[in-house]
Amino acid sequence: MTRSPADLMRVNLLEVFNEPDPVRRAAVIAENYAEDVVWHEPDRVNHGRTEFVRRAAELLAETPDWAFRPAGPASGLDDIGHLGFEFGPVGRPPVVTGMDIARTDNGVIVELYTIVTEAPQP
Repeated sequence: MTRSPADLMRVNLLEVFNEPDPVRRAAVIAENYAEDVVWHEPDRVNHGRTEFVRRAAELLAETPDWAFRPAGPASGLDDIGHLGFEFGPVGRPPVVTGMDIARTDNGVIVELYTIVTEAPQP
């Protein structure tokens, strides 16, 4: 089954970045991201699934009691998907807000952009 860009955005947020089990997370990444996926974060660019898996694990380890929540519905147009997010401690108001925008091809994410719109100041 080929997933739509909107479906891939929900998978990205909820089945990757909220998945504590590293084996399950890696399996979801292998199924839904291109081998040569490029993920643009505000402070770095990650190239390939291996870096993607490593970086997702780092984020989860940095904030073990936090979760991502969708900020509205996922949307898609042609090969582009979008989903706003909130991120913070479970059961508390979000600390970080932003959006993920992805370019897809044949039902997988080939390029992901994470844009942070609000975060704590250092």
